[in-house]
Amino acid sequence: MATKEKTDMENDDVVTEKIHYRGVKAMPFIIGNETFEKLGAIGTLSNLQVYLTTVFNMKRISATTLLSVFNGTTNFATLFGAYFCDTYFGRYKTLGFGSFASFLGLLVITLTAAFKNLHPPHCPPGTTHCVGATPPQTAFLYAGFGLLIIGAGAIRPCNLAFGADQFNPNTVSGKRGIDSFFNWYFFTLTFAQMVSVTLVVYVQSDLSWPIGLAIPAGFMLISLFLFFAGTKIYVMVKPEGSPLTSVAQVVAVAVRKRRLKHPPQPWLSLFSYAPPKSINSRLPYTEQFRFLDKAAIVTPEDAVKSDGSAANPWRLCSIQQVEEVKCLLRVLPIWAAAVLYHVGEKQQYVVFQAMQSDRHLTAASTFQIPPATYAVFSMLTLTLWVPLYDRAAVPFLRKLTGKPGGITVLQRIGIGIALTVVESLISASVEQERRRRAPGGDGAGAVSSMSAMWLVPQLSLAGLAEAFCAIGQVEFFYKEFPENMRSVAGSFFFCGMAAANYLNGFLISVVHRATEGSPAGNWLPEDLNKGRLDYFYYLVAGLCVLNFVYFLVCAKWYNYKGSGGKDDAIASFEMEEREIVKI
Repeated sequence: MATKEKTDMENDDVVTEKIHYRGVKAMPFIIGNETFEKLGAIGTLSNLQVYLTTVFNMKRISATTLLSVFNGTTNFATLFGAYFCDTYFGRYKTLGFGSFASFLGLLVITLTAAFKNLHPPHCPPGTTHCVGATPPQTAFLYAGFGLLIIGAGAIRPCNLAFGADQFNPNTVSGKRGIDSFFNWYFFTLTFAQMVSVTLVVYVQSDLSWPIGLAIPAGFMLISLFLFFAGTKIYVMVKPEGSPLTSVAQVVAVAVRKRRLKHPPQPWLSLFSYAPPKSINSRLPYTEQFRFLDKAAIVTPEDAVKSDGSAANPWRLCSIQQVEEVKCLLRVLPIWAAAVLYHVGEKQQYVVFQAMQSDRHLTAASTFQIPPATYAVFSMLTLTLWVPLYDRAAVPFLRKLTGKPGGITVLQRIGIGIALTVVESLISASVEQERRRRAPGGDGAGAVSSMSAMWLVPQLSLAGLAEAFCAIGQVEFFYKEFPENMRSVAGSFFFCGMAAANYLNGFLISVVHRATEGSPAGNWLPEDLNKGRLDYFYYLVAGLCVLNFVYFLVCAKWYNYKGSGGKDDAIASFEMEEREIVKI
């Protein structure tokens, strides 16, 4: 027995020696790939509303709904990307495939602007009837969207984890390298967003759409070269099978054994087994979702192997597996609250409001800020607030509360949700003033004399809400999911954004149809001066209030991972805080 253990240890040492972590040496390729990939993707996506309405002659309601569906599908695709990555292909192959698909998608959209037969004839401002896209033109555009969906679905759930794979997690320098990589990742993300909504958007809107769309495609091509240039020094973790299989086993066995009687002391009598090399932390028994406990009840028909594992995992599951599924179910109500948060935070009509506002820098200036560029104020707020929060707010709150993070992650998410209420109310007030100062008459899309800089407060609040809620969500999902499901945890955040995009598109369509023939007039017409967009913002504010109340109920009910009950939930979470996760 001793000889066998020694042999196993020697084999493990051999495996460890074969892994050469290059760490910082791999970062120029990975960070460079991330930077140019974001410059390419965001440089196109940030201005699609304007492109669809001015080049493809879509109505604003149609363009907004289409982009909501596109963004939703893109974010939902990350769940499939995470599954195929963990189960079959690994992160390197998935990222390479996704990058190539994204490049092709950007190239296709560039071609729709470059060739006249791939988009409708130009429609001058003020024209009542514009020629729409033909079915082949629409199909070609949708093909580009489809390739972008495939690319984003492969890239988004894998890029952070692949960068972290390059560092040894068992050494101090490796852990510091992982933290540094996360910092650089979000720095490049913000940098790419700011460049995209300023310089790239300016070229697209004011100079040339073909050139403006070719620039992001070129960025994506550079990203591809940088990614594959570092192939020889990457650490490539092989896929070990999808952890979703274990989730399916627990659900299937619990349904099969649903008629069994629940044991009086489940923490003692349920089947207990944990694989010796599992990276998942051991979880204590919890009372919530007790119906799943039946999956771990041992019956005379259930066989157990000599190593203690179940002979047929589709007939008997361990209590560890059951508790991991409970972790996922506890997260779902919080995730649902995050969906409505995105509806309140991501206001779809800001670009159109800017288009019908005075965008001149000064009264005497002839230069106009592109409508999509105003989103930079949201990014600036996020960029300025995060270091201020870490360096000043957290130490101050830590002294008051005694918590390592100053406040809990759920409290951080709750603050972000509350800010969406204020953001929506301010948005409604600004829209009332914009419409009041708009010129009368029948001129379609007349520009209000109100400066578009009045949109900055609501955009700044959106950035502040994102700093609290969005970053809090990523950290929450990362910590509360089982360790072997962290790629799925990354996709879970994007799935929330996807559901929000679908819900937002549905809400806009319902409001548009319900108010189209009403005596008070359509809330969301083509010409915002003739609509009541402020009423729509008040509606969103009401939904955000209900969402905040719902979130408070869910947060009070929630037990953090590793907690056996509500009494020790906070203490358990503070122990988890020792693992620094900066996502």
